[in-house]
Amino acid sequence: MKRLALILLSLAVISGCTSPSPQPATKAEPPELLTGRSAFQKLYVTARGWAPDVRPYQLQSGVVGDNKGHDGKAVVWSASFVSATIHTSKPYTWSGIDAPDAPSCGVTQGTQDTSFTPTNTFDMQFLKIDSDKAFEISQKHGGEEILQKKPDTPVLYRLDWNHSGNNLVWHVMYGGTGADAKLTNDIDATSGEFLRKEK
Repeated sequence: MKRLALILLSLAVISGCTSPSPQPATKAEPPELLTGRSAFQKLYVTARGWAPDVRPYQLQSGVVGDNKGHDGKAVVWSASFVSATIHTSKPYTWSGIDAPDAPSCGVTQGTQDTSFTPTNTFDMQFLKIDSDKAFEISQKHGGEEILQKKPDTPVLYRLDWNHSGNNLVWHVMYGGTGADAKLTNDIDATSGEFLRKEK
C-alpha cells in the first residue's frame, strides 16, 4: 500500500513539473507569384460578378519586398475594367503575399468611378504572349544588361491597347514607371514582336 502511494506521489510530482511543449511558430506562407495572364483570369472572374459585360483596359504588376518582377511574374497585379451598360470603371487587385505594404491576399475590389469610362478596352483573345515571354523578349533588347549591372532592379509590366498601332502591347519597364524607368520595351502581346524602346 505504501509502495502504491509512493508511485502515485512520484507520478503527480513528475506530471506537475512537466510543462507543455511549446508550439512551433507558424511559418509565413511563401509568396505566390503569377504571370500577367494567370492573375488576369482571377481578376476577370471577380469583375464579371460586378458587371457581366466588363471589358479590361489595363493590367499592371506591382513590386513588393524582394519580389522584383523578374521572369515575368509578380506578387501583385491590378486590372481596371469598364462596363458599358452602367458607364462605370472599377479596379481590381490580386495579391499573392501577406505583407504590410501589399493588398490583402486574394482579389480585392476598388472604388467605382463614374467619371472615367475609357474607350481603349481590349479583348483578351489578343493576349497570346504572356508576361514571362514578354520579359524574355525584353531581356534581348537591353534588359539583360540592366539586370547584370544591378540585379535588384525592379521590373514592372503594363498591358494596354495601343490605338495608333491597333494592337495589344506589353510595356516592360526596368527600374520604375514613366520617367523613372531606366528602360521601357514594348512587346506586341499577340505576335511577340519587339516594337520599340521608349527610353
